[in-house]
Amino acid sequence: MAGGVGSRFWPLSTPEYPKQFIDILGCGRTLIQLTVDRFKGICPMQNFWVVTNAKYVDIVKQQLPEIPAEHILAEPAARNTAPCIAWACWSIKKEDPTANVVVTPADAVVMNPEEFRRVISNALTFTDNKNAIVTIGIKPSRPETGYGYVEAKDAVEGEICGVEAFKEKPDHETAEKYLKAGNYLWNAGIFVWNIDTITDCITKYKPNIATDMDKIAITGDVATIFPQCEKISIDFAVMEPASADNLVYTHPADFGWSDLGNWASLHDKLQKDDNNNGVVGNIKLYECTNCVVHAEDAKKVVLQGLDGYIMSEKNGQILICKRSEEQRIREFSAE
Repeated sequence: MAGGVGSRFWPLSTPEYPKQFIDILGCGRTLIQLTVDRFKGICPMQNFWVVTNAKYVDIVKQQLPEIPAEHILAEPAARNTAPCIAWACWSIKKEDPTANVVVTPADAVVMNPEEFRRVISNALTFTDNKNAIVTIGIKPSRPETGYGYVEAKDAVEGEICGVEAFKEKPDHETAEKYLKAGNYLWNAGIFVWNIDTITDCITKYKPNIATDMDKIAITGDVATIFPQCEKISIDFAVMEPASADNLVYTHPADFGWSDLGNWASLHDKLQKDDNNNGVVGNIKLYECTNCVVHAEDAKKVVLQGLDGYIMSEKNGQILICKRSEEQRIREFSAE
């Protein structure tokens, strides 16, 4: 899934060129390229599918030239994750009616790809011949209030556990309780299922979306039908009702995952200097502490005397703001 606009990372990420297509870690690979890289040995390039906004198709082709062009699905409108996933899965089923599928966002980071491959392989083995959905649950390292949680039950097969419930983003006190309890996992939005399971679930729980997908499969009229699809997340459309029907499981995992949803999460993943500064680009810092600086395209950036600031430059646009005020970046960029 590669259709998001990443507005919280302005000016680095813009609606014209969002964060999934940017080398945000300064490692020489964009986030969508890193997403593909971590599936090496699990999925051949001809079996990848990308769902993205129509205006990003050329960027996807440029960054992932080995993916078949017909596997890049161009959304004419953003309708949240349920129609996005449904369209991809209906398309996959037409090509391979026995497919086993992993759904993943294109804008997350995984610091330990070897462990990621092990976990995904376990989940694929579990779903191969079962009417089951596996959601990857990340073992929390802090009382995070920005993620939804999965409440895990006892293990049912190997490391794979049953799911008691899905929990919305908690307040800090509740997040502390989740961390202490030990059986609450961050919901990473990475799902594994076989193609019959997911198409049957969408047909059962969201027959209106299934009907729209059937129409698209028959007529090919994406431009008219897709924008009329119900705008709903896969969590509400499928995961919650399927959990009530005991079809959902979770695989606890610890592979250095972050959804890189904001500058704080980027700072967390960047290598820091002795003063807790994380930088990407030719950056010279003097008497600076606790800063995150991303100016990969600038010839040289010199900063002095800043404590707890974000500084970013992209295409002539510059942001300098306190890290404690980063929730206002959407407001700043809209001015």
